[in-house]
Amino acid sequence: MSTLGCMSPSPMSSEKEILERIERALVEAVSVCSRFAGGNVKADLKISDGSVVTEADRAVNRVLQNLLLRDQEGWLSEESRDDLRRLDKDRVWIVDPLDGTREFVAGIPEWSVSIAMVEGGRAIAGGVCNPATGEIFLGSKETGVTYNGKQAHTSKKDRLEGAVVLASLTEVSRGEWQRFQQSSFLIHPMGSVAYKLARVAAGLADATWTLSPKNEWDVAAGVALVEAAGGYVQFLPNSQPRFNKKNTLLPGLFACGPFLKDQITSLLAHPPDDKTCNRTES
Repeated sequence: MSTLGCMSPSPMSSEKEILERIERALVEAVSVCSRFAGGNVKADLKISDGSVVTEADRAVNRVLQNLLLRDQEGWLSEESRDDLRRLDKDRVWIVDPLDGTREFVAGIPEWSVSIAMVEGGRAIAGGVCNPATGEIFLGSKETGVTYNGKQAHTSKKDRLEGAVVLASLTEVSRGEWQRFQQSSFLIHPMGSVAYKLARVAAGLADATWTLSPKNEWDVAAGVALVEAAGGYVQFLPNSQPRFNKKNTLLPGLFACGPFLKDQITSLLAHPPDDKTCNRTES
């Protein structure tokens, strides 16, 4: 383990200091990912749930844990055995070393590394990077959000008409978004929920939602970014994001700029039935 990983934290570690740790870890994760050729990576299926895992997932996980974790902090990662002692910690790292592993294996540039710091159940800081596209999103409520080093904010769009909505590639392929096809917004299917949330945080899309349950590590960093950028996140059907629970599985959620939340809440509660108008972007 690195010297940094063994250092004891200051009890008053600021969100700025936490973001510096996140940024260093993301930069190192990019370096690790570069050793693995996307599109030509051996993938295995996990015995526990049948999901895809690669050596890149495991290698990035080791690096993140070494660089981020300090005394008195908890750890929750998709690629680590869950240590429930985290439930007694006020501050907990929640990470997904490689969100969108299927896209990574297929060579599709829609995967990411996702890191969140949770304090008292709230995601207070987060970072998401997409090594394939060179994008880095960083943010906290104290500092705001940056996109590749420049200040960023969520969309100020106040109508769903003409909005760009990022959809789950998997959910679209299963037909779960057919009920929205007649709507006046543009649907853009994309991999990696963390990446989608980060793009909403940076104002590169107006909204995103997922209708399927997600684990905490899938969304914690993205939630931190959206909220830090002035946006809104709601777990479905109607609850605010809370993390570091014993059961890490969460319901679906939506995220958007501050002026679309009521329209999206209404839409998801009463989705349209007309499926005749196709507005999905390929």
